[in-house]
Amino acid sequence: MTAPTDVFPASERMDAIYRWQVGIYDATRKFYLIGRDPLIADLAPPVGGTVLEVGCGTGRNLIVAARRYPQARFCGFDVSPVMLTEARRAVARAGLAGRIRLAQADAARFDPLTTFACEGFDRVFCSYTLSMIPPWQEALDRALAAVLPGGALHVVDFGDQEHLPSVFRAGLRAWLAQFHVTPRDDFAPVLADLAAARGLSAQVDRPYRGYAVRAIAARRPLA
Repeated sequence: MTAPTDVFPASERMDAIYRWQVGIYDATRKFYLIGRDPLIADLAPPVGGTVLEVGCGTGRNLIVAARRYPQARFCGFDVSPVMLTEARRAVARAGLAGRIRLAQADAARFDPLTTFACEGFDRVFCSYTLSMIPPWQEALDRALAAVLPGGALHVVDFGDQEHLPSVFRAGLRAWLAQFHVTPRDDFAPVLADLAAARGLSAQVDRPYRGYAVRAIAARRPLA
């Protein structure tokens, strides 16, 4: 059953974007969502640990991560019912329904206790999602809040392309805007402020000449 839109106000907008491209999403995005697999390789959750993906889309990243880390448990949420339907199908086809839990939630208002009945996660990751969420700062703050002691938030998304040719930069941004994607040029200082406020330390780098931005925000273990 689909939740009412007053509970998930962004769901209709996201469904409208993806309804006609969900079947080809993974095949087309692999060429420009650069850095997803390196992010997954860096997760390294502890044995028996928990991992959450914010904005799981078709479930592609969760499936790759669950296969790489068979000792961990995985959760993912998305605001779009269309994407969640595809994710559930993909997870079932992969034989991972017993290790990957999916739910509908709004990233800007996400609460792990009400959505997954847990206090938080050892690893949280956002892969090319913040650039699609209008209240992205709220979503980033909720992701940081979901990190357990000793855990970390991992992010990869579109960067500011500062070291790429200006023509390429302008063309890329114009093309991304057609899909309601906006690179967050102030991501680094916003992350630094939000992480510090929640007691996490953050590191940011800009690979591929600034095409992408990567970040890890870590929370200290309990003494």
